[in-house]
Amino acid sequence: MSIFIKILIQMINIKVYIIINIIYFRRYYKIVLNKKMLAAAKYIGAGLACSGLIGAGAGIGLIFSSLIASTARNPQIRGQLFSFAILGFALAEATGLFSLMIAFLLLYS
Repeated sequence: MSIFIKILIQMINIKVYIIINIIYFRRYYKIVLNKKMLAAAKYIGAGLACSGLIGAGAGIGLIFSSLIASTARNPQIRGQLFSFAILGFALAEATGLFSLMIAFLLLYS
């Protein structure tokens, strides 16, 4: 036999050994891998859902900066502006709380 054929047979044996190990690994560790992959997907999804909190924080900052600027321009309507700002704050905070609720649902369900 030539050396080329011997090397080819060894490569085939190695490939068969690798395939047998992959089948064994898949058969006995499939359940464990599925659970770990599901846990990883939950963490990734919860992290992405929490990105809605960034928008809520930016919105609240924008609302109160506009309140300060508006009060500086016209201090006589401060009470009316403050009530509108509190309404805007509540709506912006609600969107943040919704995204946080989705994150918790993803993690604990």
